[in-house]
Amino acid sequence: MNDSLEDAIRYAKKYLEDLLSFFGLNTEVHATSDDEVIQLNVPSSHMNGFLIGQHGDNMRSLQYLTCTALKNNDYEHNRVNVDIAEYKKQRAERLRDRAEDWVKQVRDSGEPMDLQPMNAADRRVVHQLASEYGLTSESVGEGRDRHIVLKTGEPES
Repeated sequence: MNDSLEDAIRYAKKYLEDLLSFFGLNTEVHATSDDEVIQLNVPSSHMNGFLIGQHGDNMRSLQYLTCTALKNNDYEHNRVNVDIAEYKKQRAERLRDRAEDWVKQVRDSGEPMDLQPMNAADRRVVHQLASEYGLTSESVGEGRDRHIVLKTGEPES
């Protein structure tokens, strides 16, 4: 078993760079780690739209392929986050801005709010923001219908 995080980062970086070169993009991927998750950031290029794909689908596929390659090569550290041209970072910032409005609305009204379904990464952003503002939040539903319910921090009677 390959258990060095640095080795896993090097492998993931090279794997993604090789994958990108297959599509004709020769670029250096910026690789770091954060809480045992390998962060791979692809700089902005003329291929952003293609690499990100509709709603980030292609980017998620690149992430899945890189993660699978690590697992198949017995790397203990195989959780990967791929971001292209800071798409995920900017998306999270926009989501935080919207979520602040939802949080204020719930705080002011005292009424729970069901948010629209969102992916796990987006739910994580909202859960984190809710806790910063002293609200409770829970994910409910299954699969594509999974969404967050925001509530005031007071226990229900």
